[in-house]
Amino acid sequence: MAVLCLFGVLALGLAACGEEDEGGGGSSGGKAQGTELTIYSSLPLQGTSKEQSEAVIDGEMLALQQAGNKIGKYTIKYVSLDDSTAQNPGTADEAQTADNARKAVQDPTTIFYLGEFNSGGTKVSLPILNKAGIPQISPSNTAVGLTTDEPGADPGEPDKYYPAGTRTYARIVPKDTIQGAALATTMQEDGCKTVHIFNDKTTYGAGLGRNVENSAKELGLEVTGNDGTDRNAPNYRSLAEGIKADCFVGSGVTGENYIQVFKDVAAANPDIKLYGPDGVAEAAFTDPKEGGIPADVGARTKVTVATLSPEEFEKQGIEEAESFFSAFEEEYGIAKPDPYAIYGYETMKLALDTLKAVGDKANDRKAVVDQLINNTKGRKSVLGTYDIDENGDTTLTDYGLYTIDGGELTFDKVIKAKG
Repeated sequence: MAVLCLFGVLALGLAACGEEDEGGGGSSGGKAQGTELTIYSSLPLQGTSKEQSEAVIDGEMLALQQAGNKIGKYTIKYVSLDDSTAQNPGTADEAQTADNARKAVQDPTTIFYLGEFNSGGTKVSLPILNKAGIPQISPSNTAVGLTTDEPGADPGEPDKYYPAGTRTYARIVPKDTIQGAALATTMQEDGCKTVHIFNDKTTYGAGLGRNVENSAKELGLEVTGNDGTDRNAPNYRSLAEGIKADCFVGSGVTGENYIQVFKDVAAANPDIKLYGPDGVAEAAFTDPKEGGIPADVGARTKVTVATLSPEEFEKQGIEEAESFFSAFEEEYGIAKPDPYAIYGYETMKLALDTLKAVGDKANDRKAVVDQLINNTKGRKSVLGTYDIDENGDTTLTDYGLYTIDGGELTFDKVIKAKG
């Protein structure tokens, strides 16, 4: 893919960050310097999340290309950073993520930071960027506590992520109160009476597990357990053998050993129905040829993702989405891209349109943040029409339900979450 060449070129200009004060450097003054503005992207480019991250970057690059790499008098430079490491692939390594955020803070031309992919990574980067007043958009974070103290959040969330006392962060996917309700709704519609949950103990997995549990109970399902799993465990047979339920939710990400989790649960419970969230919505999990779950386990598994198929977008009359899929196929030769490609596109498009809306003030971070958080209303996008609320959350709520066929995610239907 062309994006791989991009990584190599960008790497030439990416020196390691020092340990200066997080608020120091050229970006602490409120305005980016010069007429070349830099947008940073920070995603895991190694391990199981690599393909999803490449899809996000392809989408981002397409949006930037369509804008001609310019907004008004400003030229836009794009810098891709890897927040994973060889020692911690497939997810955001905390030390590396902090380095990425500091790099953006210390760059006097920084105007936007797109990331992280993992909610646990944003817990690290957000306070650093917020202190410096740098606007941030995530293409994929769903952890509730990043924006609100609703059920699923941890004590002290979300205030601890905003040391500046103002909101600088937005996301274009619904938070996990919505995904938890979508999973519970699906299970109820599938006739589940009892459900057992495993969570990977990460910010994302543990929080979503609580949301699934709350929503399931609201819909009258009995929750027989919500167990944390250790990514370094050789297997989960003992935990799996203790499940006494009709249905199972694996609330985790592929990189936290959730292929093994699903294999062991399926083997110990031949009749149980299996459900996974967007954290496993990738070929590394679904495709046996990529080391994913076996085909017979995939046939029993349904996955929720907050995006729809090209056909469903067309059915709903979202012209922006139709144009995206056409342009993406023309640019990359892929008619049905990874679901995260459209998120990457909208993340960059929202950033660019925000800069365009403030005009000559596109280098003024405070003006950009105000436009992003307070004035993104009735936005017609590739994902549908939405607002960004005062917390930085999207008002979109639809989830797509996917089955697994031949190792690939196959769109089934739109979930209108209850509860």
